[in-house]
Amino acid sequence: MSSVVPETEKAADYQRACARKEVIRPDLQLTSLPSVWVQFDMADSVRAPDRKVVPFRGHIPGGLQPGKRIIMFGVVDPRPDRFYVALTGCCGTSGEPPSDVALELCIRFRDRQAIRRACMSGSWGDAERDVPFFPFIKDQPFKLEIRCERSRFRVFVDGEQLCNFQHRLTSLCHIDTMWIKGSVSVTKLA
Repeated sequence: MSSVVPETEKAADYQRACARKEVIRPDLQLTSLPSVWVQFDMADSVRAPDRKVVPFRGHIPGGLQPGKRIIMFGVVDPRPDRFYVALTGCCGTSGEPPSDVALELCIRFRDRQAIRRACMSGSWGDAERDVPFFPFIKDQPFKLEIRCERSRFRVFVDGEQLCNFQHRLTSLCHIDTMWIKGSVSVTKLA
């Protein structure tokens, strides 16, 4: 299982808090502080701070490869419109995903759809919409799991398979960023 490491613009604040010994989670140790990412050395039983601010952009260490899973625990907003989860390459500095998106999952509440699509070199491919059920309920928690397999992604919600999405990009190892935005609160990523 992989971890998503949160990007932070508050790295300097974290360093100051550590210097003042105001660290809320003493069980986490800062192991590196590159200009963009803050990475923590975590024991198996230790979790990163729970709640993530949405919109969220986080690094997937080592990129995607068959066998990797990304797990998101969240709560749908009380008055949801839609939310997005995107797996992209080379995050850059802009507020939007870059030109290569291996999977964008758009959950739309008005028409109860889970739309999947990919973007290659800035061109969006055809969207897939069919799902056997719509598992997201306003103001309710859920567990979303994206499994990367050799030829496809498999998406599960609360342990039930929601859909598959065939890989459109061939260099999965370059897919190293996760974006989340919209009508959702993220309580944990793993």
